[in-house]
Amino acid sequence: MENLNKIIELSYALDTFYFLMSGALVMWMAAGFAMLEAGLVRAKNTTEILTKNIALFAIACIMYMLCGYNIMYPGEAVNSVWPGISFLIEGDNSQEEVLSSNGETYYSSMSDFFFQVVFVATAMSIVSGAVAERMKLWAFLVFAVVMTGFIYPIEGFWKWGGGFLDGLGFLDFAGSGVVHLCGATAAFAGVLLLGARKGKYGPNGEINPIPGCNMPLATLGTFILWLGWFGFNGGSELKISDVGEANSVALVFVNTNAAAAAGVVAALVSSHFLFGKADLTMVLNGALAGLVAITAEPLTPTPLVASIIGLIGGVLVVFAIVGIDKLQIDDPVGAISVHGVVGIWGLLAVCISNPEAKLSAQLIGIVSIFGFVFVSSLLTWFLIKAVMGLRVSDEDEYHGVDFSECGVEAYPEFTDTSKG
Repeated sequence: MENLNKIIELSYALDTFYFLMSGALVMWMAAGFAMLEAGLVRAKNTTEILTKNIALFAIACIMYMLCGYNIMYPGEAVNSVWPGISFLIEGDNSQEEVLSSNGETYYSSMSDFFFQVVFVATAMSIVSGAVAERMKLWAFLVFAVVMTGFIYPIEGFWKWGGGFLDGLGFLDFAGSGVVHLCGATAAFAGVLLLGARKGKYGPNGEINPIPGCNMPLATLGTFILWLGWFGFNGGSELKISDVGEANSVALVFVNTNAAAAAGVVAALVSSHFLFGKADLTMVLNGALAGLVAITAEPLTPTPLVASIIGLIGGVLVVFAIVGIDKLQIDDPVGAISVHGVVGIWGLLAVCISNPEAKLSAQLIGIVSIFGFVFVSSLLTWFLIKAVMGLRVSDEDEYHGVDFSECGVEAYPEFTDTSKG
């Protein structure tokens, strides 16, 4: 009996450690988003975008601790749609509880909270890039409070907290819908109210490209996100302490990597087909598209099928970015296309490899997440706009958002607006 208890405790420790390290990898994705966005905006706005990224991460951690986690995973929900509101996370599992469960309780509750909180920060990071270069910092941060404390947890409860989507059989392994479509939809609602950057579109509908300031930084950010995604998808297996689970985690890693690689190649070829030359920003987004596409189901496909899913995502993202731009919806980093359009594809692609998937359930999930997040986000953005405004002044947009207040005015080469 003593040996059995030791095995249970060791397995609990191993799975908890794996959960925590996976969460740490996902937390590192915050750095990836910050570097990617900083590289794809103009130099005069890099300080503002970096401020937003570190501040949103802190706000997400606080709001999810205060109420978001208990909303998303309620002890007792009101019903399958409305989880109810409760505050503060609870304590952890005792040794007696773990041993008496005979191994059914296999990781720390605090490790689960840590893993989940970095997911909500990821969803909010998606919004950051889409509204870059023309939104007020404080308006963005107020929205972050509502998004991470309430909007994301409610729709997350519908699937991962045992709500109605989970009951319908909607499948979303690591969050193509719960995380990525949610973030893209919130961004889409904000962009519609915010409008485009000045000079992006001409009076006759012509598109004026606004190139980013630092492609090495954007590329570094993409590689960081690619690395972090192994924690994102791999950690979502939740367990690694037996042979079957260890093999599953390994397959998730392989499929995640295969989909990203295929997305790169697909975007490279697609951009060459459209523009007559390779486009690095499209290639970077192709990697992210492959990753988003495989996130809904990285366990059941073979590596070849995972590659095909990522490849289609890489093609989709190129045409989606071009199409959204033609609609004069200004998304500086392509976040709506990468996380929204390809997130939908990822949810539909589950039906290719998972025999338990039902197309009707996947479609209901897509419509439910998009509809709820869009309406609630649009209402929130509208209220923020009415109270404090969303858009920076023309002067701030020209010179750089709050740039002069961040201690870099001593470096004139960074504040020469003629360069960006």
